[in-house]
Order: sequence, then C-alpha cells, then structure tokens
Amino acid sequence: MKFTGIHHLAMATNDMDATIRFWRDLLGMRLVVGYGRPGYRQYFFEISDHDMIAFFEWPQVRKIAEKDHGVPVAGPFAFDHVAFEMEQMEDLFQLKDKLETAGFWVSEAVDHGFIRSIYSFDPNNIPIEFSVPRKDVNVRKNPVMKDKKPSQAALEGSEAHEEYWPPVRQAAPRNDRQIYPGENMIGKELE
Repeated sequence: MKFTGIHHLAMATNDMDATIRFWRDLLGMRLVVGYGRPGYRQYFFEISDHDMIAFFEWPQVRKIAEKDHGVPVAGPFAFDHVAFEMEQMEDLFQLKDKLETAGFWVSEAVDHGFIRSIYSFDPNNIPIEFSVPRKDVNVRKNPVMKDKKPSQAALEGSEAHEEYWPPVRQAAPRNDRQIYPGENMIGKELE
C-alpha cells in the first residue's frame, strides 16, 4: 500500500457563504466540488494537487469554542488544529498580513526547529496553522525524536512494525469487491 496525501479533511459549518469567503476568497483555495440539497451541503476546497479540505453545512451546527492550538484539554476530544504547508517564508508573512487586514487574529511567527508557523482561526473557530519547512532540517529524510521520555512504541523507531497486527491470510475475492454509488456521485459510473 502507498498513501499519496490527505485527500480531504471534513469539517462542519452553519454558514457556507462565510466559509467560502474565507477559504476561497481570502486564502485562495479553489472551490472544486459542491454537493447539496435542502438542509445539507458539502463543498471541497483545493489545498494542493493531492489535498483538499471539505465542509458540511448543517444549519443546526454551532461554532466550536475557541481553543488555543496545542493547549491540553480534559474529557472527550479528538481534534486540535489543522496545519497547512506553505512554500516559503514570504508566503507566510503575506498570509499573516492578509489575515490581519481582514480582521482575523494571527500569532507571531514561531520557529519549531523543523517548521516555522503562524496560527489563526477560520470563521468557524477552527484552529489553523500555516507552516514553512526549514530548508536545513528534513525530518522526513531524517526523523527526530526529541521527547525526553518517549512512549514504548516510539522507542521502536519511525518505521512500521507490522508484527503487532494480524497478517491478511486471504484477500477478499475480486468479484466480492463492490463499489456502490455515493449519494452525490459526480461524473461517469464507477468501473
């Protein structure tokens, strides 16, 4: 198996117009797919050639409470923030200026040792980070563990240890591999 990126992250809003104005018009992410019917919408914005962010519009959803990026919480919780990679530092500072001019709070630039980032929130209070990789540090090529007390699994290194999971003994027969049309199918029938 080989992964090629994050196809899309799916978020929620009760105001698709404000969401479009932010993600498409302010950040410049193209609106590439839109589904809808009364009481439901799902729109996709292009981040890069491989990655998108999508929003469901549900009229009864409420904005999440504003929570600072990376600050620990207690109780049920699954999502902290989403980070978008940018090409160069000039892009980061241009975006900082755009966000501040549009009235959005933006942090100062922070150097994390392998990326430099700014932090903000979208109109739905979704915490967002924008990062530029440092050219002198490549953690994908040379993984780094700076945790002073790493977890047991982390001590085993950066590569997969498949022995912890049962191996597939028999793949599903090809004629049992069904693909069903989705609610909002676009384009030709699936093969």
